[in-house]
Amino acid sequence: MSRIAQTIRGALLLDFWGAFVLGMKYFFRPKTTLNYPFEKGPLSPRFRGQHVLRRYPNGEERCIACKLCEAVCPAQAITIEAEPRADGSRRTTRYDIDMTKCIYCGFCEEACPVDAIVEGPNFEFATETREELYYDKAKLLENGDRWEAEIARNLELDAPYR
Repeated sequence: MSRIAQTIRGALLLDFWGAFVLGMKYFFRPKTTLNYPFEKGPLSPRFRGQHVLRRYPNGEERCIACKLCEAVCPAQAITIEAEPRADGSRRTTRYDIDMTKCIYCGFCEEACPVDAIVEGPNFEFATETREELYYDKAKLLENGDRWEAEIARNLELDAPYR
């Protein structure tokens, strides 16, 4: 572009007016955003949200304290302590996740041989204090009880791709 043409474009503010027209076109177009708290968009079955510990249908916790999720966690956000029970099986006595460290990579979910730890569909878990983001075993099992139906459905939909 020649210097004269560039000077005329600058003097007439043609770039500004082009951007203004484009902005006005989108301003009067129907909005595509959702009415968020009341309308939510669809989530993929593979969405990774809040962590949960699942139970078997008989109510027993699934975690067998193999500690694979703790070993594979790149952020070292998971802490597990376990003791053998009287019947010879292992179960966790302590299962903590520091959600301030978690990077939601899903490695814990992939490493678990019994689908005990899963990242559920809940993405609305904002807190007011940092301490509320330290999840212990009771909190994780409570999350699992709350979201079990949707988690089971998502795992079923995802099964062909595993």
